[in-house]
Amino acid sequence: MAQITLKNLAHSYYPNPKSDADFALKEMDHVWQDGSAYALLGSSGCGKSTLLNIISGLLKPSHGKVLFGNQDVTEADTAARNIAQVFQFPVVYDTMTVRDNLAFPLRNRGMDPAYIKDRVAQIAQMIGMEAELGQKARGLTADAKQKISLGRGMVREDVNAILFDEPLTVIDPHMKWELRTQLKELHREFGHTMIYVTHDQTEALTFADKVVVMSEGRVVQMGTPQELFERPAHTFVGYFIGSPGMNFLEADVRGSSAVVHGIEVPLGAAHGPIAGRVQIGIRPEFCILAESGGLPFKILRVEDVGRHRIIRGEIDRTAFNVTVPEGTPITSGANRVLFAPEKINVYADDWRVAPVGEGK
Repeated sequence: MAQITLKNLAHSYYPNPKSDADFALKEMDHVWQDGSAYALLGSSGCGKSTLLNIISGLLKPSHGKVLFGNQDVTEADTAARNIAQVFQFPVVYDTMTVRDNLAFPLRNRGMDPAYIKDRVAQIAQMIGMEAELGQKARGLTADAKQKISLGRGMVREDVNAILFDEPLTVIDPHMKWELRTQLKELHREFGHTMIYVTHDQTEALTFADKVVVMSEGRVVQMGTPQELFERPAHTFVGYFIGSPGMNFLEADVRGSSAVVHGIEVPLGAAHGPIAGRVQIGIRPEFCILAESGGLPFKILRVEDVGRHRIIRGEIDRTAFNVTVPEGTPITSGANRVLFAPEKINVYADDWRVAPVGEGK
């Protein structure tokens, strides 16, 4: 296992990049702690697979360095980095049995046969394939083959890191939940450094200790699921995380209050002078419908999604969502919305502005 350090790392697929726009991966400096589970989260084309391929050694960065511990592995190939990889689509040996597929990485390293037998049995139990150990992989379904691929990626205990690139794409929804749970249990038991690429926020938030949110080739925030939800560092994170995402309103922030459409909204903390385009952000979960006070709110429709309802509406023609628990009455006079002051975030040019005294 190893701490992974990215120093001045950037990548362009052009031979002579001339501007920031030519870089698929903008310059970054990050330290990924040994033994932690990370999820690389973002929409298609944001650069997450490019970053994973650089960490794995499948791609050499345009500039910058990758360190495993204190060792510079920027020029090292994948084999020299001592990592395990699980790809989006299953990679298995069709002519081998499930048992031999799982055992292959261990036999290839000359491990003791008794250890191999025990370890294969342990992994087979984890992926739910004990009954298929003697079967050839050729006749199995795509999701069964991907479970073998997952198992083979996790069978070694001595790797620096395990990298997963959208590994549950072909797995049925029920099995996805089970495998994510089992991956977390495996991580707790053996403490491997794990990096998991996905575009699915549910997968990211339920798997990772820390989620790395990417947009347009940049890491816009690295944090715990709670930090991403409560204090998004960028408006993209606020919008991307949550269902529905964070609401944003243009505002004029003055100390411990904001003025929105001429109405004063109390904030949970004071802010210093702010330049640029200023907005406040509030999660739908932290809004309350009322008949007086707050901001005027026009209800457009109500969506029942089980344990809660999503009220879709507008504040002065700006789309705005409110989430209320199932069974909460919505009266005809509920045409105002109130915010929990301590849950409001302030943004300038899309980046969060920390209130005075935060972190002290």
